[in-house]
Amino acid sequence: MTHQIIRTEHAPAPVGPYNQAIVASGQLVFVAGQIPLDPKTGELVGGDDVAQQTEQVFTNLKAILQAAGVTLGEVVKTTVFLADMNDFAAMNAVYAQHFEAATAPARACVEVARLPKDVRVEIECIAVKG
Repeated sequence: MTHQIIRTEHAPAPVGPYNQAIVASGQLVFVAGQIPLDPKTGELVGGDDVAQQTEQVFTNLKAILQAAGVTLGEVVKTTVFLADMNDFAAMNAVYAQHFEAATAPARACVEVARLPKDVRVEIECIAVKG
């Protein structure tokens, strides 16, 4: 299997032994979970506001997808991790602004005990080129 490593300065740098994204077999784009960090400063965006945090996560996801040569329109699967399921409605309102209901990707959303840097939301995705 061939794979291409994707890295962009327009999204936060990995904080461990992983890449922002991998393109496998020239078509499948696997984007690592993104949290609401400003790629220029490395600082958390949005404080405790899950809507603002979710918007920054999408900014980061779009930058990585663009570096891989795809858009949100080519995303086929997302996984949303929430620190508190009570944040679902606020996260979902922002999410809906980025994906049209008729063509939205498959999605899982789970509450987790803790996220990196104690953020409220993390999202990963898979896209298919073409």
